[in-house]
Amino acid sequence: MRAVLQRVSEASVRVDHKVCAVMHRGLLILLGIEDDDTVEDIDWLCRKIINMRIFNDKEGVMNESLKAVDGDAIVVSQFTLHASTKKGNRPSYIKAAKPEVAEPLYLKFIAKFQQALGKDIGVGKFGADMKVSLLNDGPVTILLDTKQKE
Repeated sequence: MRAVLQRVSEASVRVDHKVCAVMHRGLLILLGIEDDDTVEDIDWLCRKIINMRIFNDKEGVMNESLKAVDGDAIVVSQFTLHASTKKGNRPSYIKAAKPEVAEPLYLKFIAKFQQALGKDIGVGKFGADMKVSLLNDGPVTILLDTKQKE
């Protein structure tokens, strides 16, 4: 499971010209799922994201977590995070989980994340053509991969 965290001042997601998620200070999380990802990956990733100290404290030092700053979040599924670009110029997505595997894990991730954060979050629409807008704060962009957690 891979996640790209973008610390944002604001973000929104639109599907079919309709806003389905909007937020202010917090994280836009792009989530990619592989076939062999598990609930243990979800648990680790949620815990890591919520407690990662990437928000500025009063002295301007990145020392506060999403939970500590009472930040918001939007989670967007993105199979392209598992693109393989080793051969040629057309990425291969063979490592990305098929929708019947990925969607249930995506929904479990959202439920676990909301529970751990203690509030609802915004979400994209799984499998949809989404338009994501954001104002990256910093910019701060971090890649997490559960295959590299040890």
